[in-house]
Parts: sequence; C-alpha cells; structure tokens
Amino acid sequence: MSTPAMLQLGLFLLVLIALAWPLGAYMTRVMQGENVGPLRFAAPLERAFYRLAGIKQDDEMGWRGYAVALILFNILGVIALYALQRLQGALPFNPQALGAVSPDSSFNTAISFVTNTNWQGYGGETTMSYLTQMLGLTVQNFVSAATGAAVVIALIRGFARHSSAKIGNFWVDVTRMTLYVLLPLSLIFALAFSQQGVIQNLSAYQDVHTVEAVKYQQAKLDAEGKPALDQNGKPVMEDRTSQTQTLPMGPVASQEAIKLLGTNGGGFFNANSAHPYENPTPLSNFLQVIAIFLIPAALCFLFGRMVGDRRQGWAILAAMTIMFAAAVYAVTSAEQAGVPQYGSMGIDQRAGALQSGGNMEGKEARFGVIDTSLFIAVTTSASCGAVNAMHDSLTPLGGMVPTFLMQLGEVVFGGVGSGLYGMLIFAILAVFIAGLMVGRTPEYLGKKIETYEMKMTAITILVTPTLVLALTAVAVSVGAGQAGILNPGAHGFSEVLYAFTSAANNNGSAFAGLSANTPFYNIMTGIAMFFGRFFMIVPILAIAGSLAAKKRLAVTGGTLPTHGPLFVALLIGTVLLVGALNYVPALALGPVVEHLQMVAGR
Repeated sequence: MSTPAMLQLGLFLLVLIALAWPLGAYMTRVMQGENVGPLRFAAPLERAFYRLAGIKQDDEMGWRGYAVALILFNILGVIALYALQRLQGALPFNPQALGAVSPDSSFNTAISFVTNTNWQGYGGETTMSYLTQMLGLTVQNFVSAATGAAVVIALIRGFARHSSAKIGNFWVDVTRMTLYVLLPLSLIFALAFSQQGVIQNLSAYQDVHTVEAVKYQQAKLDAEGKPALDQNGKPVMEDRTSQTQTLPMGPVASQEAIKLLGTNGGGFFNANSAHPYENPTPLSNFLQVIAIFLIPAALCFLFGRMVGDRRQGWAILAAMTIMFAAAVYAVTSAEQAGVPQYGSMGIDQRAGALQSGGNMEGKEARFGVIDTSLFIAVTTSASCGAVNAMHDSLTPLGGMVPTFLMQLGEVVFGGVGSGLYGMLIFAILAVFIAGLMVGRTPEYLGKKIETYEMKMTAITILVTPTLVLALTAVAVSVGAGQAGILNPGAHGFSEVLYAFTSAANNNGSAFAGLSANTPFYNIMTGIAMFFGRFFMIVPILAIAGSLAAKKRLAVTGGTLPTHGPLFVALLIGTVLLVGALNYVPALALGPVVEHLQMVAGR
C-alpha cells in the first residue's frame, strides 16, 4: 500500500471521527426525545403526524409489539413499491414514457429497497420513471434506513434499562430518525453534490450532437416491426451511423444524498457512482465515502452515551476501524499490484513485471486505484452497495476483500443501525466465549447473558451464512442459475457467491458479470434479501426485550472490562473467526482458485 493511499486513509478517518462525534451527541438527544436545538421548528410537524396517524407517542411497546409494527410497516412498503413500478406507465413524471416494470423485477426491486439492500437488476435511466425514483425508491431509502436505526436504538435501550417490559415506540423512533437526522443531512449533502456537478432536474432526456459520428450495426426490422431473419434464421444486420447521443436527466442529487447517508446504494443510473452525473469529481467521491460511514460511526458514540459509558462506544468504534483499515490495506495492495501477466507479456513493464499504474480495468480514470479502493472497502464494509468501479474487474484477491467484508455480517461500520446491532450481537458472543474460558457467567454492560440470549444470538449469526451458502449451491446446480454465468470456472462461481452474499447481507453491490435480471435470480435474491433482513431483526428485538427486563448487575472484580484493548481484540477475533469458519471453503473455490490460476498464467 503506497504512502498516498495511507495518507488518504488517515485523512478519511480523521474527518469521519471529527464529524461523527458531534452528530452522535445530537442523535442521542433526538432519540431520547430531548430538546433538538436548531430543528425545534419541526416538533409541531412531528406532533401533527402522530395525531393524524393516531399514534400516542408516550405509549411504548414490548419487543413483540415493536416487531409486529416493524414487519407490517415494511410489508406495506413492499406492496406499495411493487404497485408503483407496475403502474408507472400510466402515472405522471414520466417524460420518457417508460412502461411498467416486469413482475419479477418489480418484486425484486420492491424487496431490495425496503430491506435497505438496493440490489439493482435493472438500468435506472432506462427502466424507472422520475415518479418511481422519487416517490418509490427515494422514500424507501429514508424509511429503510430509519428502520435499521430504530432496531439498534431498541437494542441499546435493552442494555440501558432494567426491570422494564418496554423497548420504545417503533413509530416514534422511525419518525424522529427520518425527520431530525436523515432529512437535514440529506439536504446538506444534496446541495454539496449539486455544487460539485451532480444534476437535479425534471427535464426530459437531452439529445446532443457528438464531435464524431458513431458507426454501428443493428437488426433490420420487417413490416411488422420484428427483426428480419435470413435463410439461416439469424437477424439481418444493417449499418447505421449516428452523430447524436442521449444524455439522461433527472432528480439525481436528492436521491444520491440519501442513497449514501442511508447506506442504501441504489443508483439513479445503471453505472451508479461511476457515472459522472452521480459522482463527477474527486471531491464528490470523498464526500460520498464520508456520507456512507457518517451515521454508522455516529451511532457508536450514541451507544456509549445511551448506556452511560462513552468508553463502550469507543471500543466498538476501535474494533470496526481496525478491521476497516486492514481491508483498505488489502484491497489497495491487490489492485496496485495489478496483473503480473501484463508485465511478462510486454504490455506494461516495471520491476517485478507488474502493472505500473495498477489494475485500472473497470475503474474510472477520474479516481484511479487509490480512490477506488477506498470506496470499495467503504461500500462493502457498510451495507451500502454503491460502487464507483465495476467489482467484477477487480483482481481475484481484490475481489475477495469486499466479498469477505460482507460475509462478516456487515458489522464493520455496516448499515445505518444494522452495522451496530450486528456488532453488538458479536459482542454478546465474545463475552460468552470469555465467560466459558474463565468459568464465569458472561455479562455485558451489567446484564447477565443467559441461555435465551445465546439462542437468539445463534439464530442471528447463522441466518445469513445459511441463506448465502444454500442459495449459491442451488444457483450453481440448476440450469436457470448457470445460464446467468457469463464467465465459467472459478470467477463465475465468485460472481454467484458475491451476488447471494450481497443480497442476504443487504449490501446490494454486485460482480456485474452475472446476468441477474432473470426470473430465477430476481426471485432467489429477493428471498435472500427479505429473510436476511427480517430473520435477523426479530431475534435482535427479542434480545432487546429480554435484556430490558433484567436487573442491572454490579461491577465486581470478576467482571470482564468491555471498554479496553483486550475486549477490542477479543471482539475482532470473534468476528473474524465466525466469518472464516462459515465462508473460507466457499472462498477457496472462487477467489483463491482464481488467484492461483492468475499466478500460474492461466
């Protein structure tokens, strides 16, 4: 890893912590219902919403009621978004007259955006109308992120409270997170992105004249508008020349802001953050990676404040930061090394027969290897899924890093809420392991960890590996799954493994070489996304309810300190060990084999 890359990583972490610290303090006050300072003007709007919806904001819920409200809210979101896609051809704000989205793609996209995954099997500029983008996808970007934040707030209340049957009010938590945190931050970042050149309009697509004419071939059409066929049944091709290019327009900056702040990742355009209208400059690229990590990092500080010991938040943040820095080092080193065959073939030579500029395949020249590698590590550490390069073009080891980051459970910062509640589950497992080693009943933050909590923890940890490995096995075993693999062999297996890893862990990025917009993959990844999200959330809420009902234990000489370096090391070891045990055999069949083939010159 070069010196410029290390300096950039240091600057990124410095800016991140400087912004996340005050944001964490502000969010603590918001979620605890305290005076919200400059946003006090929105309080009447909040109360009016509660009256309109028939919600009593002081009536808190037990974990079951919280879970039921959350599941029903998200199921209604799936139905509404599905209907909007199917009806978009008859709805306004559709200047390109785009028709209805297919049933299987609508099903997949509805689940994708509701679960904060934002897996996209379609091209945004050729599939979704402005209304669908704004009223459907952008709205879900807000509420799916708010849902994840509500879950982690409920879990933190479980640690902070004692002898209580309540963990909060789901409707209040979602409203406050949306109104006081996500909306203001989105406005700030949308303005910043617009200043950098991200477009924001409702104009029809623009046809512009190009400097040079483009020659191409397309199928000749018969009188019925169908491709004309020759005597061998193949399409008859005709030469065409064009000197115009269609430039897509749209309300991009507003969606771009919440796409990143909410760790959603769904791009307005098919090329996502590699598109110059979504990410035009190196500064906008830096702002984007800051936006992805900003709320997950701030939630660590919120955690320390809400449990009454800020050192606890620093300990969780330290574990996340160490693993993240290691991931940046690994992917940057792999991409800077490039493909050794290029040197031996005389294409690009330097000492060691490596690429002089690193592996630039699939990367934007605006960003290069260093900026791209940081973005890759950020977006797959968080469950964001936004991309500024094509991950399918990464070197084998470079591609293995983001895959493994997702397979850790998206707990290295992770998504809004989901990263922290996943890490807290690993913290519970870590103190349980430590308790076994010393023969003492495990405790965390003054709460005894008993059989019930460990059963729910086991379910939470095993849900995503089960989905990923089972669905990958099905996909590579049946014809419908094999049909989407364009690169047979180890790389093709990596593409399928990455797809289901991304879906089940609610990331949304992809190895783009897989043709996933088929009924098979739309349905299978939809299943992975739905169960990967909610089969984790329900047992986590059950843990929150159980912990809230427990009495607080006094700290004794035998209590394991959970705020020091020893616990940080134990937590990191637990996360890595579980990830390795679950996925190393699958990784060996994909990226590892591909790397060995590359080294051997195959």
